[in-house]
Parts: sequence; C-alpha cells; structure tokens
Amino acid sequence: MSRDIILHTYDLKRVYEQGGQSLSVLHNINVDVKAGEIVALVGPSGSGKSTFLQTVGLLDKPTSGQITIGGENIDNSDDKARTLMRRQYIGFVYQFHYLLPEFSAVENVVIPQMIAGVKRKVAEEKAKDLLSSMRMEHRFDHRPARLSGGEQQRVAMARALANDPKLLLADEPTGNLDPETSEIVFEHLISLVRGSGVGAIIATHNMQIAERMDRILELKNGNILSY
Repeated sequence: MSRDIILHTYDLKRVYEQGGQSLSVLHNINVDVKAGEIVALVGPSGSGKSTFLQTVGLLDKPTSGQITIGGENIDNSDDKARTLMRRQYIGFVYQFHYLLPEFSAVENVVIPQMIAGVKRKVAEEKAKDLLSSMRMEHRFDHRPARLSGGEQQRVAMARALANDPKLLLADEPTGNLDPETSEIVFEHLISLVRGSGVGAIIATHNMQIAERMDRILELKNGNILSY
C-alpha cells in the first residue's frame, strides 16, 4: 500500500439486524483516500453516507472487511484502542456544531488539545492560529450563542483539526446554512484542509460543492461509484 494513503477500506460491509431481518447498508466498499486529497461523498438520504463515515471514523464497527488508517489496521482493535486511534488520527465535523456552550470559541478549540496532553499555552496559540486563518479574530472570546451559524461551524472545523488528524470526516458540514454562508464556510474548510495536508471525506447533497473537490464517491444501493 502506498505510504501516502491515509484511509484504506477493503470489502467493508455493514449489516444491521432489525426485527429478525438483516438490513445491508454497505456492500464490499473499497476506498482509498490519500494525504491532501479532498473527496466528496454524495448520495440520497438513507444511502448510507453517515453509516460509512461512522464506520471509517471508528464510531461503529463494520460487520466484516478491513479498515486501515495511517498504515494501521483496525480489524482486531478493542474499544480502548479504537478510542485512542480516533483521538490520534481522526477529526470530525458534523451538520450541527456541537460546541460546548459555556466556553468561548478559543476554549472550544483548546479543550481537545489539552485532553490529548498539550499544554494550555501551546493549545491557545494553536487555537488562535486556526481561528485566525478563518477570519475569526474578532470572535475569540465569544461563546457559541453569540456566534452566527457560519461562525459556529468555523469553530467546529478548527476544533476538528486542532490535534493534527490524518483524516478529516465531515458529514453535511454546511447542511444547516443558507447558500451564501455555506459557500463561505466551504471555502474556509477547503483552505484549512489544503493547508494541513490531511485527507478528507466530505459528505454533501450539494453537487456544485462536490464537483469542486478532487474526486466524488457516490453511495448508491450500498455500493460506491467513483468518478
């Protein structure tokens, strides 16, 4: 496997058991994502985009198949090891920001770094650098309730990249925003990802946004089509 492949899946399957019946959501998914590559993940609602992101993000276990992140095979990892790998290798951005309401923008980006063992002063410098790169200098001390929807998402993106992950997973990160704000947030996200060299998968319903990424993966009937 090439050293610059950040994510590799082989014959990835996810089957759910419901009422005595099996519901197959992912069928033999084979995907590679390289460092610095931004990949769009598209497909209708219910096609399995969130399931795929949760599975490769180690929040859910596949029914079968292999996942390799940063050259490390996840197959036989226990829950503790998977949690550590998520912290070390993966950043998440969701449709809703999930910021901590009692903390400022800077503090929301500082906290995950301190959990990972970074000293507060160093974490604050990193947080301010990330937020400044998205023109958020005037919002450093503002709590989430005082931020606009677009600003909240920018803080969430900075938080996701604060610990220098190898893989960024974004699930409809502009889905709750109006078109103009969505465009601004997307541009900041792309700039951040390009600058960090992280591999990224961004799920979106917006084909205009998808077509501006390096590659498109379409989930259809549990299968991946690449173009």
